[in-house]
Amino acid sequence: MKGDRVEIVVDAGDTTRTYEVVASRAGRRVETAVRRGVVEVSEVTRSGSVVRTARFMATRVLALVEQPVPREDTSERTGRPLGEDPET
Repeated sequence: MKGDRVEIVVDAGDTTRTYEVVASRAGRRVETAVRRGVVEVSEVTRSGSVVRTARFMATRVLALVEQPVPREDTSERTGRPLGEDPET
């Protein structure tokens, strides 16, 4: 979803560095994965194509903060509580 973002705080020896990956267009999302000692954060399109990827050594990552865009509640759009049958 456009606006989703992930902040990565990395130990850079004597200091820390903060990186950010943001879903820059509508329909894109940000996915995170940890594989074989590597943290991978990718911006992905609706079809699953990777647009860009940031990779960090897992031993150097201090924090990984996922900040999704607040989704609107479906009950607000329809005017009825979730789970209520529209036929009744």
